[in-house]
Amino acid sequence: MTATTLSRLVFGISFTALTVASLTPVDQLPPQVMNVWDKAQHALGFGWLTLWGLLGFPDHQRRVAIGVLLWGGVIELLQIATGWRYGEWLDWIADGLGILLVYLPFRLWRRAK
Repeated sequence: MTATTLSRLVFGISFTALTVASLTPVDQLPPQVMNVWDKAQHALGFGWLTLWGLLGFPDHQRRVAIGVLLWGGVIELLQIATGWRYGEWLDWIADGLGILLVYLPFRLWRRAK
């Protein structure tokens, strides 16, 4: 298995896990391993997703970043629709911050290569 294939696999698993965790009722989720501020969890989760997306699809950096950002917005809208989760636009902004914190250094690193 190549590094790119492995990165795509980790991206797919992470994408699925993040989506399921975001839409599952809170009382059905396992206890938090880290008791971290909600917005930091969003930034960390979407930064992680962006990292693996960029490693898996390095020739599509903008598409990965924009796609992950749009998916964060979709998740917030889906949370509003569930009735058991709360969608917040500040969460989406935190998602975007996590994406930027990974995307910008990755772009610089790829240009320097």
